[in-house]
Amino acid sequence: MNEILLDLIIVIVVLAVWLALVVALLRGWRNRGRRQADAIGEVPSVPADPGDTLLGPDSGMYLGATFAPSWQNRVAVGDYGDRAAATFRAHPTGIHIERNGATDVWIPRAAITAIRTERGHAGKVMGAAGVLVIRWILPSGTELDTGFRADDKAVYASWIAEFEVPSDTSPPASQPDPAQPDTEQRNGQ
Repeated sequence: MNEILLDLIIVIVVLAVWLALVVALLRGWRNRGRRQADAIGEVPSVPADPGDTLLGPDSGMYLGATFAPSWQNRVAVGDYGDRAAATFRAHPTGIHIERNGATDVWIPRAAITAIRTERGHAGKVMGAAGVLVIRWILPSGTELDTGFRADDKAVYASWIAEFEVPSDTSPPASQPDPAQPDTEQRNGQ
């Protein structure tokens, strides 16, 4: 009888510790969201008429949003940091990410500063060029990275080309960049 009672006490203590850890994790996530709320501010909503679809719909997994440039500092405000199956479409005015069971995400074209591929995002690590990452600026001025792992990675090139942001710092095409070696030097000739 004493052995059964001791086993029961051990099981109860282990369950209580496990439950306390789960509660602490949930409280920590909620408090993190409160601390981030001012930095996030108002998130753009999907317009009633975003225009014609330029790219997509492409299906995959929305990996969440992180504070740029950290690929692991996940947004905890609302459900914007949560992973969800999703489809994404490009429109003349921005990108619409429709998430299953979560709030849709709208990224205005004017807010996009870069689109690139990465090895990982929001704690999800993939192979080379496994994640499409969109860097954009919220109306509050906070810069975010939003990650998407498409079912078909071949679509990444068209997304990058569609949203390529021209650089004002590149030299004009008629003048060579002095930091770059000429063609013969690059080819070892």
